[in-house]
Amino acid sequence: MNFVVTTCLLLATSSHIWGDQKIRYDNFVVHRLTPKTTEAVKALRALEEAPSGYDFWTAIRGVGYPVDVMVPPHLKYRFNDVINSGEFDAEVYISDVQKLIDNEKTNANINAWLTSLAESDPERVSEYLSPLVTKIDLSSLKQIFMLENGKTDLVISSAVATWVLNQLLTSEDPNVRQIAESHDWYVFPVFNPDGFVYSHTTDRMWRKTRVPYFLCSGADPNRNWGFHFNEGGSSSFPCSETYCGPEAFSEPSTKTLSEFISTIGSSLQAYIAFHSYSQLLLLPYGHTSQHLENYQDLYDVGKKAATSLAQRYNTEFQVGNIVDILYVASGGSMDWVKGTFGTPITYTYELRDTGRYGFVLPPDQIIPSAEEILDSLVTIFQEFDNILPNRKN
Repeated sequence: MNFVVTTCLLLATSSHIWGDQKIRYDNFVVHRLTPKTTEAVKALRALEEAPSGYDFWTAIRGVGYPVDVMVPPHLKYRFNDVINSGEFDAEVYISDVQKLIDNEKTNANINAWLTSLAESDPERVSEYLSPLVTKIDLSSLKQIFMLENGKTDLVISSAVATWVLNQLLTSEDPNVRQIAESHDWYVFPVFNPDGFVYSHTTDRMWRKTRVPYFLCSGADPNRNWGFHFNEGGSSSFPCSETYCGPEAFSEPSTKTLSEFISTIGSSLQAYIAFHSYSQLLLLPYGHTSQHLENYQDLYDVGKKAATSLAQRYNTEFQVGNIVDILYVASGGSMDWVKGTFGTPITYTYELRDTGRYGFVLPPDQIIPSAEEILDSLVTIFQEFDNILPNRKN
């Protein structure tokens, strides 16, 4: 059986972003607040919705659930009033965000690496640059689509995707070889290229696309997909970090990627997405807590995968429906794939960590994170091989 790894990237279109001055986050502090009362939850939500200057790294879920908030230095005394109100348990999680950013030393030349893979191993690796996607013939009975999240401040997700891709090609572990050679893999390490470039040249904490919308730029690419679009957990305000866009697939990256997935959707066995952070293995859907057709299979296999993941470094992942264990978040890519094509294996990873470093995970945690994710992927596909019948293209 042929083993084909297809690496698909989207072309950047906003060349003007290269000239912007780089933003720094010196003395920006991330606080973890845990609201004690419903009134405190309401106050946090009001603070998030107002143009306050605070950056909420995690969603506000309710009483007793921690919320991570990045505070700029010029607002630290004002934020002290929030901390001293007595309505929250509070602690400093990151004392200086810029120090973590400086420690990253990110080399973002992913395109060149992917091209070198295709050139050095043309029999197994094919590269397709969207929107110039060409239909390809695959001999495998099982096809897997693996996507890095489009939120560009999540460097860890691109790193994990590329590391896993390399292991699929080079690992001599018999378990890895088994899942690698019995499936065709489509890997998108970056699917929001304009935002990705902007996060490396200008603003490391940038999370959205770069499409201009009135006073602000960009939409959240994980709220822009056309399945239960804008039905909760997203914003219609263009300056919000969760702005869903004016309509589904308004962003070039989500539109182009959805068109490509549609060419293989009927034969797609699995869809895996990587986000961060929180250490979760999420199941569809994000707009409702109602359990889907094969929820029990996904949950049972997910629990086994979480056990496999924990064996190497004792990293604990929680498994469940998006709404059940996280929050309402409509318009995501996994939900669109599941809802549109009925793809049987659908998971979204929220990678390391649980907030100590948040979006700026130290470099020495990247490979361990990737190793444990691959361990869990082996379990997922081996388990589902015993559940699902072979599907022909």
